[in-house]
Amino acid sequence: MDTPAHTADIKRRPALGKGIESLLGPRPQSAPQASTIAIAASAEAAGKPLEIPLDRIDRNPNQTRTNFDEAKLAELAQSIAATGVVQPIVVRERPDGRYELIMGERRWRASQRAGKQTIPAVVRQVSDEQAMEMTIVENLQRADLNPMEQARAYARLSSDFKLTQEQMAERTGKDRTSISNFLRLLKLPESVQLQVEAGELSFGHARALLGLQTPGTIERVVKAILAKSMSVRQTEAFIHAMLNPEQKAKTAPAADARDPNVRDAEERMRRRLGLRVEISDKGGKGTVAIQYTNVDEFDAILSALGEN
Repeated sequence: MDTPAHTADIKRRPALGKGIESLLGPRPQSAPQASTIAIAASAEAAGKPLEIPLDRIDRNPNQTRTNFDEAKLAELAQSIAATGVVQPIVVRERPDGRYELIMGERRWRASQRAGKQTIPAVVRQVSDEQAMEMTIVENLQRADLNPMEQARAYARLSSDFKLTQEQMAERTGKDRTSISNFLRLLKLPESVQLQVEAGELSFGHARALLGLQTPGTIERVVKAILAKSMSVRQTEAFIHAMLNPEQKAKTAPAADARDPNVRDAEERMRRRLGLRVEISDKGGKGTVAIQYTNVDEFDAILSALGEN
């Protein structure tokens, strides 16, 4: 458990990246091997990473990242072949003398493709739990993770480390409402999750689909989205019309007559929450109705309002 001083130190750091910094900070360890201490101490004392043979480094079994862009990986390999690895990877030493990746799998893979024999690496003394958490948090701070990879990573932090959404937000520098929305993607049918992961559906499409109740309905709507190449807004309108056929017929003319600012505010709230939102306004007074179908959606509303 973090000490009070360590917690205070985390709060003073910038939000983005502080999860990694706190995880990499010094923590008491139970009797690490002498060889590990010597390697880590010599590397850190000299202020330089070690050059470790690539064939002595194993992939992290807890890696949540599943997709690697082959074209970008080839570009990185070409760059490494020409100028070397600019940023060291992070590893930990195992009892058998081999090393396990914690951060930097793209650099490790690209170095292999580039024909390198060694790679600069910083050796850290961390437990299994700390190594897993560091890997997940580092991945979540990358910009190119697909929505499903992010959703599964947050789920791992919740299930394996019992972190609340607020704690995840603090460690990753992400917005709590966004974390809640990503976790909700795991409720989609497996086939739809695969389509999101493949890039056939965007995060916005997926979030809109969560308003539907049954897997069969969701899959039918997905077919329509792909067949008609619907945008996110078109998808939201399509789903809203499905759920409110009589309302569409009765209120469409009145809706068109509303203040454009009110319509825009309603649309932005729908997109942010991923829920059905209706604003009724008369002369600057009115109501905001947010519809939810389960406890998780209600919690997402509280998160957006800044409530714990």
